[in-house]
Amino acid sequence: MKRIIQFHIFQGETHYIAQCVDLPVVTQGKTLDELIENVKEAVTLHLEGENLAELGLSPEPSILANFEVGIGTYAAA
Repeated sequence: MKRIIQFHIFQGETHYIAQCVDLPVVTQGKTLDELIENVKEAVTLHLEGENLAELGLSPEPSILANFEVGIGTYAAA
C-alpha cells in the first residue's frame, strides 16, 4: 500500500498550482502556505467516504510535494 500521495507543484502567472500524480486532484493558492492548506483540504474531500485500501492507500497517507524550479533562476546568480 502506498503511504505517500505525490503532488507536482509549479508557479503559474498569479498562483501556485498543485497537481496530484496519484489522484485526480488539482488545486491552487496565492502563497505556498495557502496552497499547502488547499492541498490538504482537496485530498481530504476527495478521499471522504472512500475505501483507502481499494485505492491502494494506507489508512493515514502523507503528502509529498515536488516543486518545479526554472533553471534560469539559478543561471543568473
